[in-house]
Amino acid sequence: MSVLPDPPPNDEPALDWRPGGVPVSRRFDDPYFSLAGGLEETRHVFLAGNDLPARLRPGFHVAETGFGTGLNALALAQVATVPVRMTSFEAYPMTEAQLEQAHAAFPELADLARQLRVGWGAAEIRVGQVTLSVVTGDVRRCLPAWDGMADAWFLDGFSPAKNPEMWDAGLMAEVGRHTAPGGSFATYTAAGHVRRALQAAGFAVQRRPGFAGKRHMSIGRREG
Repeated sequence: MSVLPDPPPNDEPALDWRPGGVPVSRRFDDPYFSLAGGLEETRHVFLAGNDLPARLRPGFHVAETGFGTGLNALALAQVATVPVRMTSFEAYPMTEAQLEQAHAAFPELADLARQLRVGWGAAEIRVGQVTLSVVTGDVRRCLPAWDGMADAWFLDGFSPAKNPEMWDAGLMAEVGRHTAPGGSFATYTAAGHVRRALQAAGFAVQRRPGFAGKRHMSIGRREG
């Protein structure tokens, strides 16, 4: 994988900033993380939803749709005590300055966030025990070409109503094809068409209580 170039100006995400340092995408009119607490949401949805850190072992591979601010990677690095890998797919990577502004909302992650920004743009970035690769481009093109297999997925694109391409049946099928036997996913959405697509992709899908009053989220394990 080649070193990531600085994205052209037109590809840099246009952001608004809400109180508390929450970036909001102008393209999708959606916040990058919960207004009720981004780190707490990540722990509830993506870590607990994938039974992490309990399942982590050396070489465990997490994959993600929607890198955003890198918050999920930082939360994983905070709890990982053995070397693990993470591959994240992102169409519109933030600039280092945008990342720094977003990371200011999470002072307890400051040291890890600094490691992420120091390595930003490299083919691999070491953040604590996590070796991170960020694949830039449309995930519908990049994921089919990826030769990796994930033990756990963080499905964290903008909402299905705002960014339906990130949740269509074809992409969910690719998620299934790139999941190791017994692998898992977690996502904040419980949209019916997303759950059905993940079931068709080979996951046993369940709904669980969502974060901060959200009624449901979804988790699943790859059958077979």
